[in-house]
Amino acid sequence: MLVAEEHPVPQIAKGQLLVKVVAAGVNRPDVLQRMGAYPPPPGAPLIPGLEISGTVVAADKNAKRFAVGDDIAALVPGGGYGEYVCVDAENALPVPKGLSMVEAAALPETYFTVWHNVFQRGRLAEGEAFLVHGGSSGIGTTAIQLAKAFGATVFTTAGSQAKCEACLALGADHAINYREQDFVEEITRLTDENGVDVILDMVGGDYIPRNYAVAAPDGRIVQIAFLNGPKVEVNFALLMMKRLTHTGSTLRARDVAFKAIIASELEQNVWPLLESGTVRPVIDREYALEEASDAHARMEQGDHIGKIMLKLDC
Repeated sequence: MLVAEEHPVPQIAKGQLLVKVVAAGVNRPDVLQRMGAYPPPPGAPLIPGLEISGTVVAADKNAKRFAVGDDIAALVPGGGYGEYVCVDAENALPVPKGLSMVEAAALPETYFTVWHNVFQRGRLAEGEAFLVHGGSSGIGTTAIQLAKAFGATVFTTAGSQAKCEACLALGADHAINYREQDFVEEITRLTDENGVDVILDMVGGDYIPRNYAVAAPDGRIVQIAFLNGPKVEVNFALLMMKRLTHTGSTLRARDVAFKAIIASELEQNVWPLLESGTVRPVIDREYALEEASDAHARMEQGDHIGKIMLKLDC
């Protein structure tokens, strides 16, 4: 259960900002943490919440870029569901021009995750074919837009016709309803048996061998979650025959310096796309902080399209 409690205002450490939170994103790791399946890393707050937007109210002398009164969006290792949170200044970014504070809070977790896994680890390049599973999720809606913006042909899977239509509206070239069609058969047909170059998978389970089947030679498969479980029987001969790379990552426990590199690349390559309106966060529903349990229930039901948000002060 999520229960609202009073805690002392956190104290900033070296290089940190104290931020009065305006909005926070709700993500699958928050749900897993609530269930006891995803404990915060050492030193992180026990309060859930991995991404926020807000106003700087105090700054350590070593946090030189941002000053008191600045509005920022930031990735945090925890504590986002709080009125105040400490933010490492190197993991903060300015709110993109033209975006609301709620939209800004929807950026860090999904955009950091997609940039690192699709473009850094997956090395998606212009002209390649890209598949993201769960295209209507926060990660999916972000991946579709960014992959399309950087010149890829985009395939996605989703669990209803409405979700597929939403993915197509965001720029996906092909959206496959996995409840009605076999995505391996469909993508094999749509690509003339060539397959896809990069796959972003959060499903795992029996999707793993199916990803191997649909991957192109020298394809890259990037694993970021296991909604269907991490254990499955796989024919690894395909890994050798197609020269596949199957990698994966988690983000929350990585250090500040690693996340700072992603933040810098996002500001250089993606923030201009946000400010021009080329890409945009998709907001499913907004809840007050006191309704965080309802927000988690919506996440678990799986009916959402885009990001579920908490509003603390607007």
